[in-house]
Amino acid sequence: MLLQRRTLCSGVASCSQSVPVLLPVFPSLNAPFATLPSAGLRTSPWLCEWYRRLDRLTVLAKGAAVEAPRHHQTPGQGVSKVNVIYKFGGSSVRDAERMREVADIVGSFPQYLPCVVLSAMGKTTNMLLECGDLALKTKTENISNLTPLKNIRKLHLDTCDDLGIEPVVRSEVERLINELEQLLIGISIMQDLTPRAKDSLVSFGERLATRIFASYLRTKGVPARQHDAWDLGLTTTDDFTNADVIYEASLPAIAAALAPKPGQPVEIPIVTGFLGRGQLSGAITTLGRGGSDLTATVLGAALELPEVQVWKDVDGVLTSDPRIVPSTRPVTELTFEEATELAYFGAQVLHPQAMQPAIRSGKMNVRVKNSYNREAAGTIISAARDMSCTVVTSIVLKSNVTLVDIISSRMMGQYGFLATVFDTFRRHKISVDVVATSEVSVSLTLDPKKIAGAPDDELSQVQHELGMMAAVSFRKGLAIISLICNVEKTSEILMRAFSVFQREGINVLMMSQGASKTNISLVVDGSRGTEAVQVLHREFFDGPSVCSITGLPLSQGVSVGLGNNGSSNGDHSNN
Repeated sequence: MLLQRRTLCSGVASCSQSVPVLLPVFPSLNAPFATLPSAGLRTSPWLCEWYRRLDRLTVLAKGAAVEAPRHHQTPGQGVSKVNVIYKFGGSSVRDAERMREVADIVGSFPQYLPCVVLSAMGKTTNMLLECGDLALKTKTENISNLTPLKNIRKLHLDTCDDLGIEPVVRSEVERLINELEQLLIGISIMQDLTPRAKDSLVSFGERLATRIFASYLRTKGVPARQHDAWDLGLTTTDDFTNADVIYEASLPAIAAALAPKPGQPVEIPIVTGFLGRGQLSGAITTLGRGGSDLTATVLGAALELPEVQVWKDVDGVLTSDPRIVPSTRPVTELTFEEATELAYFGAQVLHPQAMQPAIRSGKMNVRVKNSYNREAAGTIISAARDMSCTVVTSIVLKSNVTLVDIISSRMMGQYGFLATVFDTFRRHKISVDVVATSEVSVSLTLDPKKIAGAPDDELSQVQHELGMMAAVSFRKGLAIISLICNVEKTSEILMRAFSVFQREGINVLMMSQGASKTNISLVVDGSRGTEAVQVLHREFFDGPSVCSITGLPLSQGVSVGLGNNGSSNGDHSNN
């Protein structure tokens, strides 16, 4: 992709002034991203506004979609300290071939000295958890024959051999795998897999991957040093398997650990994602599945960087799950609030808490990129964005939720009703997703997977405790459809959504618009969840996509959420 300078009008009411802008040009097409109309058409006010919007997208594209040179370079030329964070997920480093590709990406931008955060290779975390479960029912003398353990050993040692890493590091990898085997023997002997032991168990994935990758970079002449995140000072609560970062302790410690050291060579830090150290216990903790995203943004906040890049296996945040909606497309921009809602309601692109360090920072953006398609612009996530051309940003499905209806048996206006309800869920450590209330009743949804004990037992106890003051009923197997949207256009969104549901015979059991002002949640029967997402996506994204301001079709570079029933008043910029 090249950038071509064109002169465009700069005023909306008049095109008497001209300003130079950069338009992306794709060499394979030998044409600019948007074809310029004839001079006579440039006097149109809406077209002038379109050029201004296109210029904003061009700026985003220029920053995100710089075509990476394919020949190897040493990153951070002339740079003395880390100025960007790259995070690569498990699929991006799943084998030796992908590690080579990631190393090529790291070396493709010589103006950046990155700190690289890695997840475990491929499905290593899943295999480690499987090892733990199998160890509970395997004799100690047979632990070494566990299939997932053998697969972990083969994957990492084969990768070492394929990449030709340093012999001393290969020996360290073997030592860690042997240490893993000893831990599994201990689990077998004790017949207990505590949350603390589980965190130690799954930590081996990131510890192995980072050592291999740092060594590979060094063999290619790139100075790199491996760091376990806790050695840098990443401190957490002692809530094993889902710990919270203690920012007051972590940020200054990380900043000091990664600051340039006088007289020492500049090296690329390669850091374990997902892991920390418990403040009280000193034991290894994990940040929950997908926690490497959070590690990356914590490091970025500690170093006060302008941007963290999270490299995934998709072209940024998408308008829906591509496994459900084949026609899904990338979203160019998101706010932190939108990204957080997407993550909490089931989107797999980012960790739910990954936006918190960026929000605390106040000056850091997060960019989601595709390690399989490095020229894709991806999605930039920032504190605010222009919402004037947005109706619906993304549609998320969360399946297998339980709806709880609680109707007070006491007189209307009885104080303390809601306090009692939520205190009951607190004591049972049950997290609530969506809530709708009235004077004497409350409806809410729960995710059975997040219930600490056996879901049926916990819910029975809740029903018994609340039964003294209310009638309690459950409906299981439902689905939440979350519309991440511009709630200033709620009336239009609901009109179109319910029109589609009426046509398709899909009944809404509960509706909630959160205080976040970016999310409308609709609860439907679980058997219709996938269908509901598909028809809503067609309505808001797959129709004649024309923005009321630009008046230009999707083929000319502007995509907006106007479906078959849409009017010119609702639009969604989603280039």
